[in-house]
Amino acid sequence: MTAIKATSVIQENKTNAFAACPVTFVMERIGGYWKPIILFNLLSGTKRYSELKKTISTITEKVLIQQLKQLEADGLVIRKSKPVVPPYVTYELSATGKALRPTLFEMAQWAVKNGGKQSKQFKKQMADFPE
Repeated sequence: MTAIKATSVIQENKTNAFAACPVTFVMERIGGYWKPIILFNLLSGTKRYSELKKTISTITEKVLIQQLKQLEADGLVIRKSKPVVPPYVTYELSATGKALRPTLFEMAQWAVKNGGKQSKQFKKQMADFPE
């Protein structure tokens, strides 16, 4: 894999966009396909890795691990491990991660209103949305 030059124009433009646009900053932290889904699932409380994997069954183990590490590095998720055999690792939202609840709720509400045929299914899932 080739290293990205820190001085490249693309990297400079990206850095400037992060500094100038709050939406770009947010999308860098929670953007992508899996991060909002992981955050949404952690709203209901602390979960072990296996619980997250079971809840988000279509995600690969590699991607789940990568996304959890990125969320942890960004301060949105807290990883706790106990020194036992087998390892006991849990994930929970940090205070910053919990602050995303209204945003995730609005995203889910939008899906209910604009989901077409799937709106009924989305509405059922919203009944379980943690308060």
